[in-house]
Amino acid sequence: MTSAGLRTEAAAPSPRESLWRNGDFLRFWLGETLSLLGAQVTSLALPLTAIYAFHATDEQVGVLRFLQLAPYIGLALLFGVWVDRVRRRRVMLAANLTRMVLLALIPILHWLGVLGIGSLLVIACAVGVASVLFDVSWMSYVPTLVKDPKHYVEAGSKMGISSSAADVAGPGLAGVLVGVLTAPVALIVDAFSYLVSVVSFLLIRTREPRPEPPAERHLPTELRDGLRWVFGNPILRALALVGFCCNFSMVTVWTMFLLYGTRDLNLASTTLGGIFATASVGGLLGAVISRKLIGRFPLGTVYSVAQSALLLGPALIVLSAGPRPVMVGMFTLSFFVTYLGLGVAGVIIVSLRQTSTPQSMMGRMTAVFRTLLFGGGALGGLSAGLLAGEIGPKAALTVAAVGSAAVVVALVVSPVSRLRDMPAAVQDPVAGAAQGRG
Repeated sequence: MTSAGLRTEAAAPSPRESLWRNGDFLRFWLGETLSLLGAQVTSLALPLTAIYAFHATDEQVGVLRFLQLAPYIGLALLFGVWVDRVRRRRVMLAANLTRMVLLALIPILHWLGVLGIGSLLVIACAVGVASVLFDVSWMSYVPTLVKDPKHYVEAGSKMGISSSAADVAGPGLAGVLVGVLTAPVALIVDAFSYLVSVVSFLLIRTREPRPEPPAERHLPTELRDGLRWVFGNPILRALALVGFCCNFSMVTVWTMFLLYGTRDLNLASTTLGGIFATASVGGLLGAVISRKLIGRFPLGTVYSVAQSALLLGPALIVLSAGPRPVMVGMFTLSFFVTYLGLGVAGVIIVSLRQTSTPQSMMGRMTAVFRTLLFGGGALGGLSAGLLAGEIGPKAALTVAAVGSAAVVVALVVSPVSRLRDMPAAVQDPVAGAAQGRG
């Protein structure tokens, strides 16, 4: 083992300590929480900018959502190979600086009177590229700060709470900001969140060891190794395929509902933000209670029930009827159930991915998942816009709800649903060889 490795080991918290005593993880957690909050503002403000400022069609809104997520399809695997060769902290710093600048451009161009639907689509795609780079890095970076695999569930729970808290606060904040500042100007808040995140990353003091170079750098081989690792492992393969379907369902329903709410029901931006914010309390609750549920019930049972809630939640939107307040309540309940399932399942999924993958393969594993998960989301956003344009948002929502419910069948045969406990962490063969030489 190298001297740098020894220093890093010495700085690691005791297995008995909580991550609340790990200052660098807390700094990372703060930065990521703020980034997620800003991203939630962007998720609502960007399409509302297209709808309100440029009177975008359903198809254009679908293309916008597609371009935000499409970079994951083409770039996640390539970035994943590269991330396994470099220090991840620097990559995440560069990605957040890029997102900060790009999002700050939108209100600036708006003030100058030169912002158009074309430039908005280009910026959305460029932000997506930077997001790919960040997302394939952060999960690989967490084990640098969280040494003991016993803390992975706690780390996953904390990250899940952050994601869910951002889901709660972000849409409501976005709705208010769009109503007060207009949609383009509201994006300045997101740019500021990335600035604070960059500062929090700069304050991290844990030294990240340089990854061991592969015996032979050959891009096709490394890509193939990452794909084989995920699809050759029954647990990872099941998580990836079901995750693709879940993301396709969630983004499809979210985009169709946004079109349905603005076009057919004329809901105000503050009402839409309130629906998403109130419903997202379910995600926060799910992340908070996930550790207790995992400790009390078989892991696979918790996973399958949570994913089923996510997949069946959209049916409540289709079934909503009656006076406007009743319908809004049904919409909120639908997203509440969906996010509750996502909050619980997300903690399990991240923990299983980390325990089932060695550190030397973590970037490529993450890249494969990001390609599938966000690829599903990108295709869902595009499908939502095209289908809503053809048959209308309400009819499209019915089709999406039926398709989402059908995925529950895959959960029944999933090997993840049969797990009773978290499996033992896979040892990194590179690290093991280094320790053997030491």
